[in-house]
Amino acid sequence: MIDPRENPDHSSPREIRVGIGTDRHRLEEGRSLILCGVEIPSPHGPVAHSDGDVILHAVCDALLGASACADIGTLFPDTDPRWKDVESSRILAEVLTTVAERGWKPKNVDVVVHLERPRLTEYRDQIRHQLGELLGISIDSVGLKAKTGEGVGPVGESLVIDSMAVVQLVSKEAR
Repeated sequence: MIDPRENPDHSSPREIRVGIGTDRHRLEEGRSLILCGVEIPSPHGPVAHSDGDVILHAVCDALLGASACADIGTLFPDTDPRWKDVESSRILAEVLTTVAERGWKPKNVDVVVHLERPRLTEYRDQIRHQLGELLGISIDSVGLKAKTGEGVGPVGESLVIDSMAVVQLVSKEAR
């Protein structure tokens, strides 16, 4: 048991935090579809200032939220030319550095992608592997679900792609 007199904020060295992040981009014909750095053959891709990787953007916001930082729109604004067409893995690397400087590291991640077409089933393991590599965690700690819109709404009409991510962080001192 931690003695509150020695630890006035009552935090545990093995404290965990959870963050949620989302991202959504409009789809347009002739653009590349990239998820966790994996290029997916598709007639359309996201309209974005960066590469529009909705999974990595959602994961970045979840990491930043769990570590009580500003969101990616604040830290990597689309008005800054440094981030024009940048690979989202570079944004993630900077976010991970920020999270580590605050004393945290990822433990696991769970992601949902909403996209009507193309189906992501054949890319699922490759995306999970790549996300685990980028986060420095085992593929066994990476969940990924792909959902369609069943022909309904902006996802179902192939107008948008969106993603939600939940991450768990642990203190860097935790073993």
